[in-house]
Amino acid sequence: MEFDSTTTAIAFVALIAIGVGGLLVSGVMATGTVLMMVLPAMVVFGLLCLAIGTQYGQHRTSGR
Repeated sequence: MEFDSTTTAIAFVALIAIGVGGLLVSGVMATGTVLMMVLPAMVVFGLLCLAIGTQYGQHRTSGR
């Protein structure tokens, strides 16, 4: 499967929305805590993993 920028952005937003939505619906944490602490942390961690994965993929396809 080939990912372009649009597909990657949709998958990223969907994954974050499912995670945050699950936390909000389950009632494990207060809504304010989820939106002010968990959501930004998930976005930053996701972007960090995306950047590392992209660099790794470029390294793998470069032929070394």
